[in-house]
Amino acid sequence: MKWNLRLAAANRGIWKASELQRMLAERGVVISAGKMSGLWSGQPNTVKLDELDVICAVLACGVEELLLPEPERVPEPTPATDSQATAVGQPRAVAPRPRTGRSLPPR
Repeated sequence: MKWNLRLAAANRGIWKASELQRMLAERGVVISAGKMSGLWSGQPNTVKLDELDVICAVLACGVEELLLPEPERVPEPTPATDSQATAVGQPRAVAPRPRTGRSLPPR
């Protein structure tokens, strides 16, 4: 996923992170300068869902404008090896293991 906050804000005439930070604070979401820098630069560490709700309300946008899918970055599935193919494909017969006696008591 690509974080697209800066462009979404620019489309609404918000050009500074501090301006958006102030608008979020007016709605009850106080974001530190460090976290705001990450949100604004496009590399946020975390975004809480309640913060995302407020960001969408302030910008009057949907989540689909802030989070852009990047399917080309998703790795292709690896081909199955023989052991994986049998585990996924047809069921194998399960043979019980013989018991060789009692287990030892804990030391």
